[in-house]
Amino acid sequence: MTQTIAPRVRTLVLLLLAAVCALLAGAGPVSAHAAVTGSDPAQGAVVDQAPSRISLTFSEQVALSGDSLRVLDPEGKRVDTGEPSGVGGTTYAVRLRSGLSDGTYTVAYQVVSADSHPVAGAYTFSIGAPSKTSVAVSGQGADDGVVGWLYGFGRYVSYAGFIVMAGGAAFVLACWPRGSGVRPVQRFVVSGWLALTASTLALLLLRGSFTGSGKVSDVFDLSLLGQVLQTKTGAALVSRLLLLAAAALFIAVLFGAYDKREDPQEKRDLSFGLAIGGVVVAAGLAASWAMSEHASVGLQAGISMPVDVLHLLAVAAWLGGLGALLVALYRAPADAPVDASAVRRFSRVAFGSVLVLIVTGTYQSWRQLGSWSAFTDTRYGQLLLAKIALVVVLVGVAWISRRWTGRLAEAVPAAAERTKVRAGARASGETDADAGAGTHAGAGTRADAAAPTDGEPTDCEPTAEESEESATEPVGPGPAYAEPADPERAAQLARQRAARDAARQKRLRDADPHRFGLRRSVLAEAGIAVVLLAVTTVLTQTEPGRTEQEARAATSSSSSASADTGTSGALTLNMPFDTGGQDGKGVVTIDLDPARVGANEMHVYVERPDGKAFDIPEVKVEFTLKAKDIGPLPVVPDHLAVGHWSANGVQIPMAGDWQVDVTVRTSEIDEVTVTKNAQIG
Repeated sequence: MTQTIAPRVRTLVLLLLAAVCALLAGAGPVSAHAAVTGSDPAQGAVVDQAPSRISLTFSEQVALSGDSLRVLDPEGKRVDTGEPSGVGGTTYAVRLRSGLSDGTYTVAYQVVSADSHPVAGAYTFSIGAPSKTSVAVSGQGADDGVVGWLYGFGRYVSYAGFIVMAGGAAFVLACWPRGSGVRPVQRFVVSGWLALTASTLALLLLRGSFTGSGKVSDVFDLSLLGQVLQTKTGAALVSRLLLLAAAALFIAVLFGAYDKREDPQEKRDLSFGLAIGGVVVAAGLAASWAMSEHASVGLQAGISMPVDVLHLLAVAAWLGGLGALLVALYRAPADAPVDASAVRRFSRVAFGSVLVLIVTGTYQSWRQLGSWSAFTDTRYGQLLLAKIALVVVLVGVAWISRRWTGRLAEAVPAAAERTKVRAGARASGETDADAGAGTHAGAGTRADAAAPTDGEPTDCEPTAEESEESATEPVGPGPAYAEPADPERAAQLARQRAARDAARQKRLRDADPHRFGLRRSVLAEAGIAVVLLAVTTVLTQTEPGRTEQEARAATSSSSSASADTGTSGALTLNMPFDTGGQDGKGVVTIDLDPARVGANEMHVYVERPDGKAFDIPEVKVEFTLKAKDIGPLPVVPDHLAVGHWSANGVQIPMAGDWQVDVTVRTSEIDEVTVTKNAQIG
């Protein structure tokens, strides 16, 4: 029986690995989790005057570096000056050099969204008229190369390691305490700890390159590592490493002091302490994901993070416990097999975990999608549908396992009775074959005395090897039972008898059709769980459906507005001034949006010649259309920040070549008016 099982296990494992590789290979580049919802100048716009800066608006806050926003001229040379900065809310800008010539300019951006994922892209706008450009516009980011794939694989291993470690330990503590002394189960849990620790260290090293250049050579750059440690993701990874040290202590106690405790009361007390400590450590590890990914940003983040922690714990209890059960069914020694009561307890734990997953998963789906159409119209929704389908299949297979568990539990009393009869027969000098025959004779038509099927031996029928072993063993009292005088020979015989008994017990255990059916169904569950984990990992790296739809709507609205007005949608005027007094020199910039007939929004920026913003006592703006004898129309903007004034609802009554007069006062007596003409409307 075991010879037929092993090839099947190997084949299924290979198929599962192939499926996981196909999923990861087909995932494509990691999608952005913050989307560009607006820009100034707009994508594809043609402006009459060179803007003093460019700005981008994202769907959520992002982290910037010195090269996050770059502007390239038609020859590919950078024309941005200074570092990019936030100008309010989710809008970020970078200043441009003055005196830019006409042509097509490329804006390239690479930032990190609030949920720790890199966002990269590029677009073009033109000054005066479009021209040829040597810059290739590409949305490829640093996360698309080798480092990106390594980072994605590290995330998968970290999830798997957490599930194996936390779920395996929970299975031992809550379902099968005897498993704390079973070597294969110990190795299973420890391997989860090692995988999570190694992957966390790898992610910490890869993070700087992953969100920056994407070069493999930058993985061991200590300066990048220092920058990563100052970010939210770096703090989460370091916290995870500290909690893993506590997890190592927990595992050492579970497989050391706890396993060696023989006093029932002491063992119960230690179980309670381990349960409390284990839940705290596992929740802390789960929080290291919740605090740095999807759950930490967006709608109801204060509720979403605890819900995400519960979701991860439920996944670990179900899938990790399933893996530990599979190891116990296949690798546990013959003298300490996993019993039906342990399987029943795990069945209850799994059922509770599924209920928690349904509740938390429903909430997270609503939060990330926001509408029914997002299920089919977005990549996130499509992956979520695949995940739901896998969960449904997994629950169905688990129901089959539950049935096999019931049958195994019913067969346990009969097996115990046969073991008792066999032991009595040995004590009276009968062979195993005689005891089996007596059991059959006494059983009559009982189900456990049925004839073997498919040529396999039953628990009551000895194999040929067992019959031969029984025939060669001494069966009666007398000198044959005397131990050899040589202690070494006696120890050798004892080891041989122990090995023979263990082999016999294993053959009998593997021949049990109920246990064999349970093993196959649990193996199928574990296979589906591996694929489910791969889909979940890709899902956490995919832009949420709600964000994707909001970005589409913003882009569509911007395109419609540009089409309706037939203009670029913005006007920027740079006017140097000199009032003649101390600190009287500078540049005043007027931004008028959308620069058309009707209401407009106006921003005024005042900077020193070196580009630093500074305040002045007063700034006034007037609009005059001399061709139609309209104006001057005065506008007094409100002061918002250092060097920044704003006015809403600025009315432009008709289109034309308007004269814009800006009066700048730098002291009580130092004042000057600068003028520039611009086509508005």
